[in-house]
Amino acid sequence: MMAGGGSAARANSGGRQPVRIVVAGDRGTGKSSLIVTAAADTFPTSMPPVLPPTRLPDDLYPDRVPLTIIDTSSSTESGGKLAEELKRADAVVLTYACDQPATLDRLSTFWLPELRRLEVKVPVIVVGCKLDLRDEQHPVSLEQVMSPIMQQFREIETCIECSALKQIQIPEVFYYAQKAVLHPTAPLFDQEEQTLKPRCVRALKRIFILCDHDRDGALSDAELNDFQVKCFNAPLQPSEIVGVKRVVQEKLQDGVNDRGLTLTGFLFLHALFIEKGRLETTWTVLRKFGYNNDIRLSDDQLPPPIRRSSDQSVELTNEAVEFLKGIFFLFDIDGDGMLRPAELEDLFSTAPESPWSQAPYEKASEQTALGWLLLDGFLSEWALLTLLDPIRSVENLIYLGYAGDPSSAIRVTRRRRLDRKKQQSERNVFQCFVFGPKKAGKSALLNSFLARSFSDDYSLTTDERYAVNIVDQPVGTKKTLVLREIPEHGVSKLLSKKESLAACDIAVFVHDSSDESSWKRSAELLVEVASHGEATGYEVPCLIVAAKDDLDPYPTAIQDSTRVSQDMGIEAPIPISTKLGDFNNVFRRIVTAAEHPHLSIPETEAGRSRKHYHRLINRSLMFVSVGAAVAVVGLAAYRVYAARKNTSS
Repeated sequence: MMAGGGSAARANSGGRQPVRIVVAGDRGTGKSSLIVTAAADTFPTSMPPVLPPTRLPDDLYPDRVPLTIIDTSSSTESGGKLAEELKRADAVVLTYACDQPATLDRLSTFWLPELRRLEVKVPVIVVGCKLDLRDEQHPVSLEQVMSPIMQQFREIETCIECSALKQIQIPEVFYYAQKAVLHPTAPLFDQEEQTLKPRCVRALKRIFILCDHDRDGALSDAELNDFQVKCFNAPLQPSEIVGVKRVVQEKLQDGVNDRGLTLTGFLFLHALFIEKGRLETTWTVLRKFGYNNDIRLSDDQLPPPIRRSSDQSVELTNEAVEFLKGIFFLFDIDGDGMLRPAELEDLFSTAPESPWSQAPYEKASEQTALGWLLLDGFLSEWALLTLLDPIRSVENLIYLGYAGDPSSAIRVTRRRRLDRKKQQSERNVFQCFVFGPKKAGKSALLNSFLARSFSDDYSLTTDERYAVNIVDQPVGTKKTLVLREIPEHGVSKLLSKKESLAACDIAVFVHDSSDESSWKRSAELLVEVASHGEATGYEVPCLIVAAKDDLDPYPTAIQDSTRVSQDMGIEAPIPISTKLGDFNNVFRRIVTAAEHPHLSIPETEAGRSRKHYHRLINRSLMFVSVGAAVAVVGLAAYRVYAARKNTSS
């Protein structure tokens, strides 16, 4: 870790895309002179009001990345053009004139607030031009002047003074600007706390573990040398290794042990590099291990975009599931078959953050009363993440140490349309849409699926919600079921899209069996969904769930539900009571219906009429075809007869 810099690639890409630097500031602060002097290495005698885009030589700086500088006009009529250029910038150089204090004040009263208003979130380099004209009788410390502004505007990366006329620190201006783009401070280091940022620590921890080949918790001399060669293409001399360890041990007793450099020491070294302005060293390490400017794995480390139809889903392969089982037991330190919150945090400590810390994944699987995660709950969360965001799922597998081909971790399932045709689904993960009116018992159904105790307290579900668990089937197989609760007010929005049911394996319609209005609304929703499926070709099997079976049913409940289910050709409603814990095998029945998707598909009156119409059309076409064939045969027979008659005469 003695070498630094090198040819680090431009953030978020593997190539050498040009860095675009926009120079802005008040009129007369020396913008154009600064650009021309940097490009031509000479002070200009005359210039146009605004320079055209200027390209600096690729070999001007060590990174050898193309640098394009954009000059701007500060006139009022050029405001639109200026805003457009600022929004396209990779970095902004803001200029003031050292001999005009008012232009310095304008940085904090106009220019920096304007960048925020335009939501320009790139590094800013503040440059004091015309250093040669400053009144030397009143010397001013740059640090003293800029410190308050930098405290207020954290986006300022560096401040520097220069003189185009005297050619003082002109190349440094654009070196710092380019460096701020290629090796930014903000993702790595908290300037206020003077510590590495959490995401940077997590990435460096993963890199440390990958380089600790013997898994003894320290980098030996040989491992340190391998690391140095991989990142900087140059070995470390034995004396250099001794020097690195000495620097660490002088500051941190536990940074080095008898086996080598510890993780604590490894992190300390990187913090030291950054404090000394050697950010390129840490960035080179991160990029060698596939990280981008967001401290996430770059796209080329992940599977390519997944090609699939809207009615295909993505699942983990057996290889990935077995890997996850191994990870679960590796981090179950106390061997109790559960992951405690601290163990789960440790498990994801090499990922940018836990992928399950926010909706829809947070608390979407079964946990113990203390919030501990069983193996089934752990695998269920992964199944949900893979279903909803497969690339992110693979990304997190890699953070955990999955070493196989990223594409081997996931598989695309067969089209649901083909499943219906073959009358069998081969999926391991089924997604069930849960419909129903308010207070029907949808949320209670999801809670019971996660083994949560029943509560009489009602709270309206305003957003879609997921619950995922593993369901044991009678033949000894295990399937993962994802319940997706659709709030009543969200049904219209869902069905406004043609392919909204393409991702649905089965739909469940819940109603309060003691409330006639609840049943009627649920039946209406059933017809809406079935009609949408018939119209779009994405028919889905449907089940009716009669919730709150512990209450007395309304008078005509059985006749009404029997009539609707028979008319639509689906199974009779499944009575359940979440309050009494009587679920009537509802989750197993949902999975079974999803496994045989040709059954339980409801047929509406409109659908029957449409089918009848198509049958009539087909029959008419058949009669036309037969009639036409008879006519052709008749015509041919007549021609043969006519030909014979002519011959005989």
